Amino acid sequence: MKKIYHLESCSTCQRILKELAPLDEVTLQEIKSQPITSAQLDQMKALAGSYEALFSRRAMLFRQRGLHEKQLAEEDYKQLILDHYTFLKRPVVQLDDQIFIGNSKQVVQAAKEALH
Repeated sequence: MKKIYHLESCSTCQRILKELAPLDEVTLQEIKSQPITSAQLDQMKALAGSYEALFSRRAMLFRQRGLHEKQLAEEDYKQLILDHYTFLKRPVVQLDDQIFIGNSKQVVQAAKEALH
């Protein structure tokens, strides 16, 4: 399965999708209009190793909700990501048994090489 979870309104996601093009045989899932399911998140976690690896501390809600002052457990990370799309570190590129999370240059380059 080749899938990219992204946010359409995110300029960084848009730039990375252009950089990864062509996206033949890749399914794009816009996470605001088509929320991530628990099964999809579990599948991502199996590849990533933890829900925390998929969690974005840069989300504005992270500080607004005072989460930066709390000790979060794996189940907390999972529930937060399922509750609000902004908590998913984006984009997430899932290529069969590989996963690339986030927008660092190294991650994007590795995803590009794996994709093409």
